[in-house]
Amino acid sequence: MRTVKAGQTSSLGFALLGLLQQTPSSGYDLRKVFSATAMTTYSDSPGAIYPALRRLQQQGLISGSVESGAGMRRRRIFRLTRRGLAELRKWITRPVDRSDVIRSLHEVMLRFAYSEPAAGAAASIRLLASLEKELRSYIPLLHRQMDSLDRATPASRRLALESGIRGYESLLHWAMHARRTYRQSKRKVSAS
Repeated sequence: MRTVKAGQTSSLGFALLGLLQQTPSSGYDLRKVFSATAMTTYSDSPGAIYPALRRLQQQGLISGSVESGAGMRRRRIFRLTRRGLAELRKWITRPVDRSDVIRSLHEVMLRFAYSEPAAGAAASIRLLASLEKELRSYIPLLHRQMDSLDRATPASRRLALESGIRGYESLLHWAMHARRTYRQSKRKVSAS
């Protein structure tokens, strides 16, 4: 996970921006998404969500307004601002680099998940191509590491490295498949 400096947006912050780009929500609604979906890698704790929302609001990336809810209950609804959408698009369209592949693939997948609704299909395709390029240059390095292991290397270490290599190769195959899927859907739309 990348280090966040003052004024920068964290991975959790971008996850929140992406969700708010889809639909304005309360902090409680966002917590439910984190606890009930594949986004459980992010804490659904009020101690994580509400401070992150406050930071996003201070940065001008979201706005919040109190609205009436069910019954007499009122709740704060957060919406993405134009500046927030621009920041989300900038994050999504940033090229994938080696540190993304090594340390934050979950964030790359989050960027991809939000890419089409926030920045369009072309941005999704560029992100996939960038991921594919970085994987193609990284996987051979891992194979060289595997080849350089001597006979005394414990089987557990060798198998752990093999697992990592296979995971990256699987991701590369998926990225290639995803780009083909986009090309095929583009052809279908042009043929209509």
